[in-house]
Amino acid sequence: MPEQIEIKVSVTRQELSVLEQGHCVATFSVSTGKNGVGERNGSEQTPRGQHKIRAKIGAGQPVNTVFVARRPTGEIYSPALREQYPGRDWILTRILWLSGLEPGINRLGVVDTMRRYVYIHGCPDEDKMGVPGSHGCIKMRNTDILTLFDMVPYGTRVLIEE
Repeated sequence: MPEQIEIKVSVTRQELSVLEQGHCVATFSVSTGKNGVGERNGSEQTPRGQHKIRAKIGAGQPVNTVFVARRPTGEIYSPALREQYPGRDWILTRILWLSGLEPGINRLGVVDTMRRYVYIHGCPDEDKMGVPGSHGCIKMRNTDILTLFDMVPYGTRVLIEE
């Protein structure tokens, strides 16, 4: 049976597209890794290739819920909270945890997307979209991650390409 829904991420265009039966039904501006593309652990780069959504995290949580290690902290993001924790990597609202599907490219060993904790996730509204700026994840506006989270099922294929 052919895939019904899939996601394509263009690092060059800083866009995420949702396709149903090959037809684009939604496009969102995103922010990928500020260090470019790459698959190695510790690189803070966005991994390329075929992935799938391994887990959907945060259903029912309020907008701007702060997550650390995929768990809600009980905090709701605000600019004041950002001032209090200036070095924090803000993961907000919802998380789509990715797992690579290509052994030696983005799965297993030193190139494992899942073990690198690469997500599609919400971020502070003041973060810029359309330009690289993440630690390797794919950041989205909170309203957009809410829409995407509800559109795609667990196991959805995600192609990340330059």
